[in-house]
Amino acid sequence: MIVQRVVLNSRPGKNGNPVAENFRIEEVNLSDNINEGQVQVRTLYLSVDPYMRCRMNEDTGTDYIRAWQLSQVVDGGGIGIVEESKNINFTKGDFVISFNWPWQTKVILDGNSLEKVDPQLVDGNLSYFLGAIGMPGLTSLIGIQEKGHITAGSNQTMVVSGAAGACGSLAGQIGHLMGCSRVVGICGTQEKCLFLTSELGFDAAVNYKKGNVAEQLRELCPAGVDVYFDNVGGDISDAVISQMNQNSHIILCGQISQYNKDVPYPPPLPPAVEAIQKERNITRERFLVLNHKDKFESGILQLSQWFKEGKLKIKETVINGLENMGAAFQSMMTGGNIGKQIVCISEETSV
Repeated sequence: MIVQRVVLNSRPGKNGNPVAENFRIEEVNLSDNINEGQVQVRTLYLSVDPYMRCRMNEDTGTDYIRAWQLSQVVDGGGIGIVEESKNINFTKGDFVISFNWPWQTKVILDGNSLEKVDPQLVDGNLSYFLGAIGMPGLTSLIGIQEKGHITAGSNQTMVVSGAAGACGSLAGQIGHLMGCSRVVGICGTQEKCLFLTSELGFDAAVNYKKGNVAEQLRELCPAGVDVYFDNVGGDISDAVISQMNQNSHIILCGQISQYNKDVPYPPPLPPAVEAIQKERNITRERFLVLNHKDKFESGILQLSQWFKEGKLKIKETVINGLENMGAAFQSMMTGGNIGKQIVCISEETSV
């Protein structure tokens, strides 16, 4: 059987901006036979995420993420439907998810690498398992639980950078749900600002491309900042940290402004900002959601419950077609998405 797949065509270089041409699509032959323990799946949705930028380098700089290899199939978060199974845990028609799903229209996988998901948790919106009811949702929820130190009723102010992205759009809502009295988002367009305040319940939003971020934050956070959910790093984070209160907390989720630069993770703060951090005893510890797997099951159930109760609004930007994976990745890295960036490979959910 002939299937399509996406391979890494070229590397952007440690200090380069990724482009769609770093990826290419090709046709390959998929075996008609599957071995004991394997399943053949048809891909429904694939995820593109900021962390993948380091996978484009020869060395990812981390021990828990593997680099993509040139001319080899690219992989990441994906969900699909089982078409044939020789694994006792899966039957035809099951929906399954993996965080190492090959960017391929159909694929034969080891059943041990897959997890069955229940469509009822997402009211049939299967792509949500790659976003709000999946890794980005867990990252936001567990990050806030573990590093945010929110106490309901104590009038805390939370600021979220990259607030219209996959994690940021959830983090602000979760901040409110867990007891923050004020949540302010930072993003890059007026459309995103309006979306945060009119649809997601953020109290205010700052467009960092218009006006002075520090001045706008001073106005919108009169009592200072107690919790900062940081998705971006760089100048924006320096402006936020400068307005954080004594004994406040930074949830270090991502540093997308630094991903096209050859710097360590997390990137060091400028000396003046580091001095403020130390002086005010602001915590800024690396947060890795994979270290909290014991909280995944309860986290997914909590996120699903909030979604079903209408308390957690979910937004996606969906692009269709495997041939557009590279374009989707480039767009996501430059802020072209609102909410989670998803690529739909097939919408046919029956076998």
